[in-house]
Amino acid sequence: MTDTPLDHMAAERAKILDAALAHVPFEGWTPRTLRLAAEDAGLDPVVAELAFPGGPADAIEYWSTVADVAMRIAYEQADTDAMRLREKITFLVRARIEAVADHREAVRRAITHMSRPPYARRGVRALYRTVDDMWYAAGDRSTDFSFYTKRATLAGVLSSTVLFWLDDRSEGSAETWAFLDRRIANVMQIPKRRAAVRDLGKNLPDPRRFARLVAERLREGAAR
Repeated sequence: MTDTPLDHMAAERAKILDAALAHVPFEGWTPRTLRLAAEDAGLDPVVAELAFPGGPADAIEYWSTVADVAMRIAYEQADTDAMRLREKITFLVRARIEAVADHREAVRRAITHMSRPPYARRGVRALYRTVDDMWYAAGDRSTDFSFYTKRATLAGVLSSTVLFWLDDRSEGSAETWAFLDRRIANVMQIPKRRAAVRDLGKNLPDPRRFARLVAERLREGAAR
């Protein structure tokens, strides 16, 4: 939402969002929540409609953008030069979750809200922007087909990790970070498995058997 004509209301949007996060666990992401938040911020409730003309979906998408910025700042401030690619991606996923960690119930309700048919495309668009930011920050400048497969794969990792985190009550979210490490390790192994199966295929006389072997290997990777 930062590249819209509403940039002149950036301060108001930030104030309303901050106040709204306290109401969402009880009120949900609703127009009433935004009006109450505007009042809490010392603004006329009408300002909520001007700041977020698309209603709660606008506010959620704006919050996603704010969290993306916090993630990039955390990454830029960290010592990432010596990190391997998988370590960079792991750091970014963790930083993105930590950017919203104080508002777990608001995240849960945001996911529910944006999964509804009227808003699903906007939810996917926000997710795409997040994973695109992650790959770009990690140094990915690909322009071939892998550009899309990398983002789709990371979207799956991020989404599954967030869903795990929502119900994680371990100290310091330790179980979530262990889950994230396993997901990243599994994803990183898939290209290697594909290459290994492709090499084996040169010596397989039956193409159908080869196809079954590929499917089995990929299912094994997805199941871990």
